[in-house]
Amino acid sequence: TEVFVMNKYYKKWFLPLSAPAIILFFLVVFVPFIIGVFYSFTAWKGTFFLNGKIATSNPFEAFVGLQNYVDAVNNEKFQIAFGNTIKFTVIAVVAINVTALLLALMLTSIKKFAGFFRVVFFMPNLLGGLALGFIWQFIFEVVFSQIFFGPDGLVSVEFLTNMTQGGLKSIFALVILVAWQMVGYMMIIYVAGLNNISDDLYEAAQIDGAGAFTRFRVITLPMLMPAFTIVFFLTLANCFKLLDQNVALTNGAFGTRLLALQILKTPADMSPPNYGQAQAQAVIFFVLVAIITLIQVNITKKKEVEL
Repeated sequence: TEVFVMNKYYKKWFLPLSAPAIILFFLVVFVPFIIGVFYSFTAWKGTFFLNGKIATSNPFEAFVGLQNYVDAVNNEKFQIAFGNTIKFTVIAVVAINVTALLLALMLTSIKKFAGFFRVVFFMPNLLGGLALGFIWQFIFEVVFSQIFFGPDGLVSVEFLTNMTQGGLKSIFALVILVAWQMVGYMMIIYVAGLNNISDDLYEAAQIDGAGAFTRFRVITLPMLMPAFTIVFFLTLANCFKLLDQNVALTNGAFGTRLLALQILKTPADMSPPNYGQAQAQAVIFFVLVAIITLIQVNITKKKEVEL
């Protein structure tokens, strides 16, 4: 009877309570997205549209078809940003997942202060991207380069000096920043997954003579696949969409311009500003992220079914 009453209550109030969120999503996200897709097929210059050489306020008079997409794909800066994003994402996803899993294993194995450490590791995730970028810019340029790893520092390590001013080093600097921010959040997901694994499985495997590595490979990894699905999806999507940290740390200098920042800077790279091509890049960006994340979720979901 209680279940019937609750179901009736949920059915009665679901639409009225969810309607504000649905309306807000429709007005703030869906409608602008559709308008943006349409504008990507026009010669949109931000405050006006260009019909040949004539300025107009009518977007239908400035329709250019797929030209913006062709120009976006052939744009050298877009190609470089795409390569930078792939490199950064691969390194960051591996670093975040490995570190988060190690921390989760550590926290589930200790009895005292586990809750305290979870809070400490999770706290960087609460900071905004811009704030993190400026904080780590100070760390890389002052703490690392002058105090710890510079020529006059405690230990001289050239790779760890001026990390925001050196090509591949700058990519690794961005990886360190993002890993520091995201690892705590992903660790919580892994901890939840580890806590769902029955101790009986480990005890049975130990009785059969399985060592620690074998137990990890045969029991922990397969049973963690649902957590892997979530964490890989979040890290892939967030790394591809990275913007605030990229702006604050390097502003795209020294070969660190990622796709999101490339889209932001495209109008400024051209005169007059070409917002139509920037919007075309944004649509390509959306499709890329959607395809990659859907493939990843599909692959990891199949692994879950095999369990």
